[in-house]
Amino acid sequence: MSATFDVVAIRLGHVDRVARDNFLGDPHLAGAMRLDFDIWVVRNEDRIILVDTGFSPEAGERRGRVLERRPADALRELGIAPDEVTDIVVTHLHYDHAGNLGDFPGADIWIQGAEVAYATGNSMRHRQLSHFFDVDDVCDIVRRTFDGRVRQIDGRHVVTDGVELHPVGGHTPGLQVVRVRTERGWVVLASDALHYYANLELRNPFPAIVDVPAMLDAFDTVLQLADGPDHVVPGHDPAVMERFGTVSGDLPGGMVALHRQPTPHPAPAQH
Repeated sequence: MSATFDVVAIRLGHVDRVARDNFLGDPHLAGAMRLDFDIWVVRNEDRIILVDTGFSPEAGERRGRVLERRPADALRELGIAPDEVTDIVVTHLHYDHAGNLGDFPGADIWIQGAEVAYATGNSMRHRQLSHFFDVDDVCDIVRRTFDGRVRQIDGRHVVTDGVELHPVGGHTPGLQVVRVRTERGWVVLASDALHYYANLELRNPFPAIVDVPAMLDAFDTVLQLADGPDHVVPGHDPAVMERFGTVSGDLPGGMVALHRQPTPHPAPAQH
């Protein structure tokens, strides 16, 4: 019998942004549009996999981000001790996805080698690119590579039966999405392949991009990998908590169960 996993999205913090700044092309939106900082726990009786590790309190303070909880504390709320985490998937090395790795000492870390090469390469001399990264997080990945804890992979990879990593690029050269088999089918944790549902629905990407064609192609990839549009989960949309909130009443606040069928939502407005 094929393995299935429970998947829980955890909101670590948030920041308010100007709505039009969340799209490459002008979607004619006015006002503010909140951006959440989420991570994900993928677990069954055999594995506890943490997808991304948020940002450190120091990085959040420097950037004016509101930190509601640290990842290790959030896992304790779920009854998971930090040293029980077996694996960490780092979707990419931006500061809000790759902090706090030291809080999970027993985990193997999975990351695309292209991402490490980019974050330690010549492109980082350009402030327009390097400001998305925290140098301490990048150094931590290198240090843990030397310790034997990091697996720098190249392309599609199966972490275990039911959990697949698929490189998509676009947002960063080594961005990867996570495909998880759940009780309702294949769910795709899209991370920053799309920040908001609207990025996908309008085919209008978030403007932090190193490769526009790859970013647009990633929209097709996540839809192909998922068992339907409502099985695709964006990386920063507050609507994730809203859509899955009604089926997640047994979880602590700011956490929702993505392996359960979400509340239906209306079709997006046309622009």
